[in-house]
Amino acid sequence: MKKVALALMLMLVLAASPALAISRYNPLTMSCASVRAAIHNQGAVIFRYQSPRGLPLYDRYVRNSNYCDATDYAEWTHIPSKDTPRCQVLNCQNIDNLDGMLFVPHHQL
Repeated sequence: MKKVALALMLMLVLAASPALAISRYNPLTMSCASVRAAIHNQGAVIFRYQSPRGLPLYDRYVRNSNYCDATDYAEWTHIPSKDTPRCQVLNCQNIDNLDGMLFVPHHQL
């Protein structure tokens, strides 16, 4: 019984650890080059910042499609940074958004 309980606890810890390991940043305190370098170096990061209306915005940004779920792909988007309002980065989009394209794009940061 103790072995089963220990195995269950170990599985819970291992399942939770990837979610805790992702770094979180505020892109408004970083240059665009630093934003892109953080994504490139870590593979995936979460950026959290305030919209012009004062609402908190956040999302997960990735180096390429390998850091997305199997049903997602990496697509270009923009986020604000310290030195530019449109820093070009990649985030995961659902593959259904491709509207019948034959090939899934493989963008790389």
